[in-house]
Amino acid sequence: MVTKFKTERSRGFTLIELMIVISLLLILISVAIPVYNQSILRAKESVLKQDLFTLRQVIDQYTLDKQRAPQSLEDLIAAGYLKQIPVDPFTARNDTWAVAQEDITQSPEQTEPGISDVHSGSNLVGSDGTMYSTW
Repeated sequence: MVTKFKTERSRGFTLIELMIVISLLLILISVAIPVYNQSILRAKESVLKQDLFTLRQVIDQYTLDKQRAPQSLEDLIAAGYLKQIPVDPFTARNDTWAVAQEDITQSPEQTEPGISDVHSGSNLVGSDGTMYSTW
């Protein structure tokens, strides 16, 4: 009696096929990571611009309402202009904001000088080539 052995091909992937797939995935990842990092940087820059705009607007409003500039950013919280000081996206802290104290008043109604501007406390360089501390 002759027995026929049926030879079926295995249904798994070969080592070469797996290596090709892994190589393609690595190529895709190597392209995606810089794009992801760039989008994270742009998002942080956007948050910084918005925080600076808000802080400057609140400082101006405080100065006009109280006829004196705030002496610290905490004055803005105490007076109810801010709930909390925003976190600088590049230093990841809310106590690193660089405030510009001026000895001159901004308007004739202002009775006392104080904070006139605020900048990031980071010394990193932005995507436009300028330091974040100059924004």
